[in-house]
Amino acid sequence: MKRELRAVVMCGALFTAALGGQRAAHADAQCPLTAAASALKHIVFLEFDNLHLERDAPNVPSDLERMPALFHFLTDHGVLSANDHTVQISHTANGFLTTQAGLYSDQLGSAVSNSFFRFQPDGSTKPASLFVYWTAPVAPGGIPVLIDLHRKNTPAPWPAFTKAGCDVGYAGIAGAVLENVPGDLAAVFPKGSPDLTIGPTDQDLARAKADYLGLAIHCARGSSLCTGSGAVDDILPDQPQGYDGYKAVFGSKYVTPRLTSSPPLWDLNGNTIADKDDNAGFPGFDQMVPSVSLAYAAAMLEAGVPVVNVYASDAHDNHDKKAPADALALPPGTVEDGEQLAAYDHAFAQFFHRLKEKGIDETNTLFVFTTDESDHFVGSLPSPANCDGAATPCSYAKSGELNVDLRRLLYDQRRNLTSFVTHDDSAPAVYIAGNPKQADPATRTLERDLFELRVSNPLTGAAGPLVLAGIDQVGMRFLHMGSGDKDRVPTFIIYQDEDFYGTVPPAPNLVPCDSASAPPCVTEIGPFAYNHGDFQRDIRTTWLGMVGPGVKSLGLSNAVWSDHVDVRPTILALAGIAGDYVHDGRALIEFILPERLPAAVTSNTDDLVRLGALYKEINAPFQDLGLDLLNVSTGALKGNDVEYKEVENAIVSLTKERDDLAGRIRAALDAAVFQNKVDASEIRVLSNEAERFLVKARGLIR
Repeated sequence: MKRELRAVVMCGALFTAALGGQRAAHADAQCPLTAAASALKHIVFLEFDNLHLERDAPNVPSDLERMPALFHFLTDHGVLSANDHTVQISHTANGFLTTQAGLYSDQLGSAVSNSFFRFQPDGSTKPASLFVYWTAPVAPGGIPVLIDLHRKNTPAPWPAFTKAGCDVGYAGIAGAVLENVPGDLAAVFPKGSPDLTIGPTDQDLARAKADYLGLAIHCARGSSLCTGSGAVDDILPDQPQGYDGYKAVFGSKYVTPRLTSSPPLWDLNGNTIADKDDNAGFPGFDQMVPSVSLAYAAAMLEAGVPVVNVYASDAHDNHDKKAPADALALPPGTVEDGEQLAAYDHAFAQFFHRLKEKGIDETNTLFVFTTDESDHFVGSLPSPANCDGAATPCSYAKSGELNVDLRRLLYDQRRNLTSFVTHDDSAPAVYIAGNPKQADPATRTLERDLFELRVSNPLTGAAGPLVLAGIDQVGMRFLHMGSGDKDRVPTFIIYQDEDFYGTVPPAPNLVPCDSASAPPCVTEIGPFAYNHGDFQRDIRTTWLGMVGPGVKSLGLSNAVWSDHVDVRPTILALAGIAGDYVHDGRALIEFILPERLPAAVTSNTDDLVRLGALYKEINAPFQDLGLDLLNVSTGALKGNDVEYKEVENAIVSLTKERDDLAGRIRAALDAAVFQNKVDASEIRVLSNEAERFLVKARGLIR
């Protein structure tokens, strides 16, 4: 991704081009958040793993409704948008990566998440994970996991702030912290560093995880936080306009001493932050409950880090450190569910109170909260039928996703013996052995046979098709699901009934589904009761909350359609900071007070809002056009080869036309917000062109 070198400086609350126009940030740049004239002094971003605004049971208030400290903070002081959306595919890793980067999945290496397979030269596959540090390779010496469509390491999100002179802290955020020991250590520590050596025992490994994973501070040039022990070069070889001379510190071993003079750190309840084995340090990603993640945020802010980004663990998982690995998920409205959400809410009340005592509140701090995706609860109907989770707790006869053995089901119903692996999911990505072409008979037959599969749902007693939708590589490109590394793009993806979780066990046991010698092809898996990854509304629809200087007070709103990639440009617009690359998302100017926007935007607001909405319509994977394309792709995969080829050709043509138009719109919207440049006639021309494209596209694919 190429972009002109430029700098933007803060003038009051407005963006103006720096004198001379095109230059990089100076080494001694002052963070605009520390400027005396700036009302905005801090930025707090928190992303939940699966916290719902919509209800999972009819009479049980949603997760967020049962967290009044957070819910009312957002609705009383800012905006809580109920019309935000995930990207394809709706999973944690790309949910976080796309929100952080403001880029769709095809610019981040893989739409298949949280892991993917990669075809090898002999047609076999090897697995890889998206949960890695930003520059980590797929294999030692290989290409990075996170790559753009030009096979370069995707631009990292923090240089927008560090180049402007602001330190940035992270706790649990995918890509910005170390995720694996020892795998990620070599990505940040130099050769010969003692930090690369881990002892041989399980205790050594656990200690290393507590020391190195989950925490990072990426520093501006010359920052005192990145001097001394543990500070390493912050290496981003493909960052636009370069990234030399910056430092970072990683892990509790080196971050905690910079946050407190008397380690360890305590959570908001006064407990030492430690893992399940009582190793003080990072507790593990599954133990990042709000009392922990918000304690990290508070400690970083109090230590002078102006921009903090933290993760909060899934509200539906059992986070008791002593609970067994197969502890059940918490169904909506149960006593345990209510107790956990109350604990989550109490942490937010404590957090806001602690910050206010330090002079940090909505008058000088931008707070942004969102979730990576929503889920579909898989379980029987609640009992009693009128339970509300408060006065009357709910119980469930059954809960747990329905695990389906795709290979056996295909053999049982279609006698299809094609060899393939899947990224197991409610929307499984299919990789056929040998990596056949899209129109190969083996590919087309497997697609059709999967659509013919029928299952009975043991929760409801209903019988019907397992696979509801599908898309192949041509359609994936339209929905930003491709990759610069073609070897990691699956043969195709199927979307199932959202109660079902598709798997392909590694050791095939090809006996009929009713055989007494093997489990049924569909089994109930109790520990996991919330499915995501699929395309249904309750999975793809999320929420976005913002409070702080420059944010309109709109309360609960459904007025603006957005998705994950819009979050970052909106934060940067409110902060008065321009990044070093153009985003796939747009700044949501509808949520920003006019005085925080450039004059060129306020003079052309209506036209820019219209263009921004049209941009999302033609470009967002889960906007109506994207859903229409998924529907027509489904028909093509199910249909005959003549129809299939016709649809594929139409999608290829539309993708090329859309990409050209979206690129021009993206540049115009970026120039308006971050360069204070608007060509009013161009904006109207682009809007008209987008409307004509929508008419044409819907005519071709409906």
